[in-house]
Amino acid sequence: MMPNQSLTAIIVTHDSAGVLPACLAALRREGVAVLVVDNASTDDTVALATRAGARVLANALNEGYGRANTAGVAGAQTEFCLILNPDIVLDEGAVAALLAAAARYPEAGIWAPSIIEADGRFFFQNRSLLAESVLGRAVTGEARDVPPEGDCCAPFLSGACFLVRREVFLGLGGFDPNIFLFYEDDDLCRRLSDCGRALVHVHDAVARHGRGQSAPPTPTRRFRSRWHYGWSRVYIARKYGLASGAAMTLLRNTPKALLSLLTFNRMEIARYWGIVAGTVAALRGRDALGREGLRR
Repeated sequence: MMPNQSLTAIIVTHDSAGVLPACLAALRREGVAVLVVDNASTDDTVALATRAGARVLANALNEGYGRANTAGVAGAQTEFCLILNPDIVLDEGAVAALLAAAARYPEAGIWAPSIIEADGRFFFQNRSLLAESVLGRAVTGEARDVPPEGDCCAPFLSGACFLVRREVFLGLGGFDPNIFLFYEDDDLCRRLSDCGRALVHVHDAVARHGRGQSAPPTPTRRFRSRWHYGWSRVYIARKYGLASGAAMTLLRNTPKALLSLLTFNRMEIARYWGIVAGTVAALRGRDALGREGLRR
């Protein structure tokens, strides 16, 4: 299939050779040109992407998810960019459905597909730290989280996969460059909403998500991820003048971190100590990019 001249897929990778082939194969079937932005992979990711015909922007350092995506969108030359994780596999017709939705709802900010997790669960997170749910506010209990059955607007959509107009994304400055990982999608959704653009869930476009499979898990990688989760939560709350919930985060996770030492489970130790360390670092004013050696 000839590439769609209006669209470029942007995939940020870091040691993603295990999942990238399926992602690229689905995009090739859909006729989508691909730009891979590689964050200093040590495996065969770059060679694999090159052999598959993708353009590759290879970073010397791991620039983080948001910063790398912004560089990818800046390097694209098409009207639309499809930002997706390397562990996303699009169903047949998903790209056409997203582009059709962009034509139906041209004033929207982003259009995101139905995300199906590896266990078959339909993931629809319609609220975030920066936005209350608009579904079922008048009800309580399980009815509050009834997922949509068709297209709808939401206050938040997952950054795992979404379509955006290049000029709109870059006009907002892309993802917040101060964030290395986590909450960059919440922040983008908030900024789009604040400038009057809707966030549209496109129900008939389906993306399969192997959550957490973008890179092989290791204790070091788990600690780094959880550190940035804790840090970014405090940062993003402060950015919008909201309560960060840092005290509750520490109250919940410090006992778990201490107990994890008794299990000798390195992944669990990395998980809880990472959250605690990242939260404390943010409260002390430490910079996430400085931790990664990216301030220059």
